[in-house]
Amino acid sequence: MPPPVTAGALSYPGCMMDGMRAARLIKMVLLLQSRPSMTAAELARELEVSERTITRDAQALSEAGVPVYADRGRAGGYRLIGGYRTRLTGLARTEAEALFLSGVPGALREMGLDDVASAARLKVSAALLPSLRDASQTAAQRFHLDAPGWFQEPQTPELLPPVAEAVWDDRVLRVGYRRGDTVVERELEPYGLVLKAGVWYLAARVRDGGDRGGRGDGGDRGDAAGGGFRVYRIDRFTKVAAGERPEDRFVRDESFELPAFWDERAEQFARALLRAEVVVRLTAAGVRQLPYVVEPVSAREALATVGPPDAAGRVVVTVPVESEDVAFTQLMALGPEAEVVAPDGLRQRFARAARRMSGWYA
Repeated sequence: MPPPVTAGALSYPGCMMDGMRAARLIKMVLLLQSRPSMTAAELARELEVSERTITRDAQALSEAGVPVYADRGRAGGYRLIGGYRTRLTGLARTEAEALFLSGVPGALREMGLDDVASAARLKVSAALLPSLRDASQTAAQRFHLDAPGWFQEPQTPELLPPVAEAVWDDRVLRVGYRRGDTVVERELEPYGLVLKAGVWYLAARVRDGGDRGGRGDGGDRGDAAGGGFRVYRIDRFTKVAAGERPEDRFVRDESFELPAFWDERAEQFARALLRAEVVVRLTAAGVRQLPYVVEPVSAREALATVGPPDAAGRVVVTVPVESEDVAFTQLMALGPEAEVVAPDGLRQRFARAARRMSGWYA
């Protein structure tokens, strides 16, 4: 059995390979190691090259000492001589990090990490026992995360890849951030990215601790005295520049936990929007449906105020809402299962809507 080769063997002068070709040959070896055999067409499709390039690459691998064998004929293809193993399966740091995100392929593509995740998956597959090498395929057939919400076309922010790179590398970002009709300047320590219903957010700490230009409109919120962490919508960045100097790398606060931070800020943000209250009388069906038509935090607080039922079995609740306009749109979905008691202006609005609908259905 030929001895296993390392990455260095694939870049010796006789092969005349540049970096991109060497990476492609490594990927080709890993593909062949993880499967019994592959046709030239299959390899060409996986590596995004022509079949003629595959033929040349197979020859280059053979010259480098990798025992690639070509089976002739219509059912033929390429395979490694039995028992051959390569030591190219060690994960690079970026590959290992990307592997933990491999369940969100769309997010990986948007952050520019698709290639490293693919390489990591191949290395893991090549290192597995033959009986386990279909694990990635069977998992992909059984689980898929579709993050964006329904009825909207998600758009990848143009500046997401450089922001993601700065997050991975702990590098300070100097950004322009659109807030209303103005653009403010920020120097940020980017701690983490969050994909929420198809929208990308950055959790970051303002490096100078200040907030030039005010608190913001919801995309630039935080407590500077409590660590200076804020949340920014990536699609509102107008420019992004990562520092290149040694002093532009920041020391990460090890106590910072992104999931806990996001849960807290998301709750604060949702609660901050609920600036008004509506008193509603609900049927039993209305109580069950309320969590589906208002914000979760609003439903929780409202159902915590449920009083005793009246003779008809209806209960009165106080619902925190963003505004009367929003409440009208949301509560209309409950139809006859809800009666607005107060404020009077909103009650009259529902009465007018009911009369109009009664005329249509008379």
